[in-house]
Formats: sequence, C-alpha cells, structure tokens
Amino acid sequence: MKTRSNFAPIPTRAPVISLFLTLLFVSLAIVSAWAAESPGSAGVFDVRQFGAKGDGRTLDTAAIQKALDECGTVGGGIVRFPAGTYLSQPVFLHSDTTLRLEADAILQATDKRADFVDPEKTNSFIAFVNGKNLRGVAIIGPGVIDGAGTPWWGPAEAARRRTPGYVLPRPRMIALTDCNNVRVEDVTLRNSPLTHLALTACEEAVISNVTVQTPSGAANTDAIDPINCKAVLITRCRINAGDDNISIKSEGAVPGRPFASEDITVTDCVFLHGHGMSIGGATVGGVRNVTVRNCTFENTENGIRIKSLRGRGGTVENIRFSDITMTNVNPAITFTCYYMTNSAGDPVQRFAPPNDPAQPVLETTPVFRDICVSNLTATCSKSAGLIIGLPESPISNVVLENVSIRAAAAGLSIRNARGIRFKNVAVANQQGPPFILENAQVEGLKADRH
Repeated sequence: MKTRSNFAPIPTRAPVISLFLTLLFVSLAIVSAWAAESPGSAGVFDVRQFGAKGDGRTLDTAAIQKALDECGTVGGGIVRFPAGTYLSQPVFLHSDTTLRLEADAILQATDKRADFVDPEKTNSFIAFVNGKNLRGVAIIGPGVIDGAGTPWWGPAEAARRRTPGYVLPRPRMIALTDCNNVRVEDVTLRNSPLTHLALTACEEAVISNVTVQTPSGAANTDAIDPINCKAVLITRCRINAGDDNISIKSEGAVPGRPFASEDITVTDCVFLHGHGMSIGGATVGGVRNVTVRNCTFENTENGIRIKSLRGRGGTVENIRFSDITMTNVNPAITFTCYYMTNSAGDPVQRFAPPNDPAQPVLETTPVFRDICVSNLTATCSKSAGLIIGLPESPISNVVLENVSIRAAAAGLSIRNARGIRFKNVAVANQQGPPFILENAQVEGLKADRH
C-alpha cells in the first residue's frame, strides 16, 4: 500500500479535470471564433442595416431585436454592431448567434426603470441582454456593454445600509439561463445595476479576456456569477466590481447531477476593487471541483472566500486555490459557515456568535471539506483571515502549503475545524497571536511575528 506524507495534497480528480477543461475550452473557443469569422460560415446581420442609428440618442431597441430575430430565423450567424452608441431597452438572443461589438461600439442600456420592469412578476426586473434555453450563444468584443447603473445604485446602497445584506431588486446586465456552449470574450462590461454576467444552469461556458468596470460603492454589482453551472472556464479577466469579483453559487439541486455547481476553473485573472473570489453564500445544491490559480488581488475587500450559513448550505468539496498574490486585501482567507451577509462598509457589523451550541444536521447545513490553498502570498490591511465551521459541522481536511500572510491587525482565526494541516505557513501580524484556535485540530503551526 502506498503511503503519503502528512502534508501531501488531498487526493482528487479536480486538478486533472481543470487542466482538461482548460485545454478543451480554449480549443473550442479558438475553433468557434475561427468558424464565426470564416467566409460563408454564417450570415452577418449589421444592426445599422436594420435601422439602428447608433447615435446615443435614438432608441435602437426595435432595430437590434429585428436583427437578432432574423439571425435566429435563418439558423444563426453574427449580429454586428459597428462603431457607435446604441441606446436600447432589453434585448433577447437566439441560439447559434454571436453578438459582436466592434471597436468603439457601445450597447447602452436606457436608464428608465419602466423599461426593465417584468410585467409577469411583482417587484422583478428583466435583464438588459437575455438568453434562455439556447445553444451556441456568444457575446464578443472589443466593444462595450453599459448597463446605465448610476440611477439604481443610490437607492440600493441606502436600502443596504438600513438592512445589512438586503439586495434591492434591480435588472442584471446579462442573464443567460439553461444555455449550452456559451462564449463571452474580449468585451467590456460596465455599470450594471446589479450583477454584470449571470450564468444560471449553463454548461460548457468560456468567459475569456472580459473587463468589468464598476465603482466600488455600487452595491451588489457582482462581476461574474456562475449559478448551478457545470464545466465553466473563466480566464484572463480584469475585474473592478462593487461586490464579488466572481461568485460561484449553488441555489438548489439539479436533476441528474449530484452537485449543482461543478468543474469550474478560474485562471489568470486580476481582481481589483471588489469582494474577491467567492463560493457561496448559497451552496444548497453543492459545489465541487473548483480550481482557482494564477490570480492577482489588489485592494479587494476579501481574497478567497467560501461562505454559507445554516439554512442555505450544502456540501462544498474538492476546492483548489494556487499561485495567488494579494496586495492590501481584507482579509486574505475567509472560509465561514457563519456568513452574515456583511460588507465592510455596513454601519452595523454582525459576527459569528461566540458561544453557539450545536444544532441538528440538516440537508441545508453547510459542509466544507477537502480544500487546498498553496503558493499564496498576501498583505492584509486588517486581519489575515478565518476558517470557521459550525460546531455540528466542522470544516475538515484543509491543507495550507507555502502560504505567507502579513496582516496589520489580527492573525488567522480557526474555529470548529478538523484535519487542518499546515506546511510552510507563516502569518506575521501586529495585534494578538498569529493563530487563534478554538475547537480546532491543526498540524504544523508556525508562529512568525514581526
């Protein structure tokens, strides 16, 4: 029987799966892009030929939708936006359609609330760009999609301050639901009222070289949210967001899959302001086989984060973070089963209760296990981070290897945790001990105070 060292990586197929997915998706993206540009491979539907003015004043919705519908009717093609600013209400994509924004082309949402109200649902809104039950849909740049979020952000922030964690209903910028073979590439997404790119129950998606630009004070403006998705590659993206830079969610069971969200890879991304790389808060349907590697964080509210809470939890397992560099983040690592929906800017902060009795384990109890963090270097404006499970569901089997964190305040808190293993881990902090343990089993601790 083969043996392994105490600090050997947790056995899993996730790295192999991630590498395979990376190569597969990049290959598919290259082939798809070549096919879309090849003469005679697909029709090109120029929105100006359908009556769009692109002057930033004329409402171009009807012309854009006519081009999209005609493209869908003939079986697919390219809907082209030449340079110009195309003011529009919500539009709806079709299968086998590439929405292509040329250089200096802007697809500009209106700023009128009434244009986005969903007539079929109370207090609900339609996204700006919509796709449902589609295959082979693509949104490519180098142009821009602008969600005109400014009028929405003030009321949303006021509502959040009154009730921490509350998300005021608003339209998303791009919402793709139940779609297969999705590409979003080389495009800039900016100023969404809510989430910029929401993928729900999608499979085989490539999000590549996307830039997201939103002010840091724009509440709940996640950049990229894969929700109940399988086989997703997010690579070479540069993200400024008002909330999570990327948030992998699992909001319920998916028929035929033991985990609603699985086989997701994030590589070579730059996270600027925002709330970091997150898994959760909803993890009800389970999340597994997630790899995040070779990413840079600068001035983000969080670094890497797995978050859930009683009543919204499920199993999160086989998670890999590697080759991560963080500068001025707060904190570097957050793995918590006491997610309080807090933001650092909330006037009232809520924290995990200090004396919390164990509760019955239910289907919605968070379970975090088999997590590896390697080759991470961080400087933190406040604390180094936390790993906090529940008394009835400790976080288990976590490996930290080659991790160096410098924090201006508190160290790394570990509570309700089992099988936590450190190899070459150093936390240098200014206030209190570098490691704060409570009901935690940790091997390989090293104190490094400066």
